[in-house]
Amino acid sequence: MKIGVIDYGMGNLFSVEQALKRLGSEVIVSANEKELDATDALLLPGVGAFPDAIKRLAETKLDQYLHKVKAENRPLLGICLGMQLLFEQSEEVSPTKGLGFFKGSIKRFSGDNAGQQYRVPHMGWNELIVIKRPSWLNGEVTAKHVYFVHSFYATDIDETELVSYADFHGIKVPGIVVNGSITGMQFHPEKSGELGVHLLEQWLKGVASC
Repeated sequence: MKIGVIDYGMGNLFSVEQALKRLGSEVIVSANEKELDATDALLLPGVGAFPDAIKRLAETKLDQYLHKVKAENRPLLGICLGMQLLFEQSEEVSPTKGLGFFKGSIKRFSGDNAGQQYRVPHMGWNELIVIKRPSWLNGEVTAKHVYFVHSFYATDIDETELVSYADFHGIKVPGIVVNGSITGMQFHPEKSGELGVHLLEQWLKGVASC
């Protein structure tokens, strides 16, 4: 199976590429549409600021390509900032329109919840609470924690698209969202040990069965 990692200049591509290869996938890292079209599924990574990422996608016309991917119901997985880009908008730096594949907006953790101060970013291991299973998610693992590192999170989402979340100082942080062939993971599965490997493997098996 061939997975295309979308290279738009913002993402820790090496770690996710190696994780996919360890699971037996052939991986290409590219911004070339023809090369990406020749894959079974796509992965959108992302590290950095939302407006910069949207600008890079627009400059490379990969934003248009991603809309085509969604229209064709091709499997797409967004990770960390890559997941956030799939929402309608973000307030990071200045209000910026996203790809709109999921309902909701991205906002910064305030550092205060009902008078209780907490440290931002949300960084480290946190329990992933699974509330429903998409078609690709099967099996059980004893591990329950995944690795997060982010200062912004998805709010005002469509609850029917929510698969799992983490509790961060009383805030319900979407961990996995699914809308048809589009999946987003706020945490880093490639850095999340047993559970992260399991989730990536299950997603790949789901792609293979399509």
